[in-house]
Amino acid sequence: MKALYIASTGMAAQERNVEVISNNIANMRTTGFKRQRAEFQDLLYQSYRRAGASTSETGTQVPVGIEIGSGVRVSATARIMSQGNVAPTEKENDVAIRGEGYFMVNMPDGRTAYTRDGTFERDATGMLVTVDGYQVEPGIIIPADATSVSISRDGIVEGFINGNTEPVQLGQFQMARFVNKAGLESIGDNLFLETAASGEAQIGVPGVDGMGDLLQGYLESANVNAVTEMADLISAQRAYEMNARVISGADQMLQATAQLR
Repeated sequence: MKALYIASTGMAAQERNVEVISNNIANMRTTGFKRQRAEFQDLLYQSYRRAGASTSETGTQVPVGIEIGSGVRVSATARIMSQGNVAPTEKENDVAIRGEGYFMVNMPDGRTAYTRDGTFERDATGMLVTVDGYQVEPGIIIPADATSVSISRDGIVEGFINGNTEPVQLGQFQMARFVNKAGLESIGDNLFLETAASGEAQIGVPGVDGMGDLLQGYLESANVNAVTEMADLISAQRAYEMNARVISGADQMLQATAQLR
């Protein structure tokens, strides 16, 4: 009985859906996290009677055919790249992006990764790095004797050196944006990689050519809505239960048929 196999694809799809939702909920407090959504497609159909088939010699046709589907599959886990809430941290090295764009990070293997997580620190040389120690491009060094370090909305980093009365520019953030930012590859650690689907990175400075601006002393929260995720979780559970009932019902029908024999 095909119903057994069709319902099993529904259970497998909803299991994947619950995994996606659980990952969203687990990352509710992850800085710069972007939620995912499972998307589904129906599988192949077996046609028992094609629409438009001739039914008489006079040319009459079947207006509606008979097609039986073979189930469902998860076609994609699209990442929703909407802006998360921006919350103050009172930490001068924390930077949030308000609008489009990603910080660029130099990975140990030479690749460039991209992130919305602006939780930055200074290493032993004063270089701005991520919490994993990866250099933030284009390489901004804040000397040990720098005081009152400020980061403007357009990414210019300034500070007072050796007690000077005038601030000194220490560098400027660069950012990247993509034609299809949902096509970026997630590699964990709040980092993304460029792919053929995302398109090449378009490099610029904050506040110019569509880039977002920066907010010092703030961080972007995850764009996960707890109420929405719980509603989606309940819907996925109900769909899983209904598919399980179909399997149970199909099994009972098979048992009844066997008893008749």
